[in-house]
Amino acid sequence: MTETGLSALIVAHNEEKRLADCLERLAFADEIVVVLDKCSDRSKEIAAGFTDRLVEGAWEIEADRRHAGIEACLGPWILEVDADEWVEPSLAEEIRRVIAASDADWHLVPVDNYVGNRLVRYGWGASFGRSACAALFRKGVKTYGQQRVHPALELKGLEGERLENRLHHNVDSNISAMIRRLDSYTSAHAKDLRSTGDIGSFGHNVRRIFSRFWKCFVARRGYREGAFGFLIALMAGLYPILSYLKARLEEE
Repeated sequence: MTETGLSALIVAHNEEKRLADCLERLAFADEIVVVLDKCSDRSKEIAAGFTDRLVEGAWEIEADRRHAGIEACLGPWILEVDADEWVEPSLAEEIRRVIAASDADWHLVPVDNYVGNRLVRYGWGASFGRSACAALFRKGVKTYGQQRVHPALELKGLEGERLENRLHHNVDSNISAMIRRLDSYTSAHAKDLRSTGDIGSFGHNVRRIFSRFWKCFVARRGYREGAFGFLIALMAGLYPILSYLKARLEEE
């Protein structure tokens, strides 16, 4: 593969409903690598229709499955997307232009987050949607931490210019799905807290309800989204206290 070769990397767990929509938009890459993590649905069958570069396994920690995918990529450049994300033609064209000329090691890609058909651009925190992500990088640059949810990210080398075109992220189909995600994420984070031996304090996490709400609703301009912005800020505020209470009160 050439110096400007591009591997598209997708990590999937039971994504039969969304995987084809993601993969069909990645034909511009030189190869597609799909990591299949504990899949019991038709994800493997669907992925095989687009690529023979499949990595199967069962990983407890998100970093381990993502590192397995990165290692399997043959290209010097990697575009890492999730099954609920779409690369539109304008972004695909920009990515090819950037890697052909870039001296940098990684680039931020701006993200448009959708709940159902509703574009919600403001107010997001790392708990659910992202305003931008380091999706485009050279192999060997990106390393994930060992947390079960929202693993810490280490990026080496030189940051390049932020791309202009946006990645389309289908966050959830509706509000009920967002609430289910909050439940799932806080359960996983509770395990991380227990494993550290320091789950924090009740008072500190109560205070974070207000500080995180303010950060999302005011600093990140969630107020511009009206009720959706309020909902996102509320969930961001509840995330730490729910994780703490699960770590403290529930049996592992």
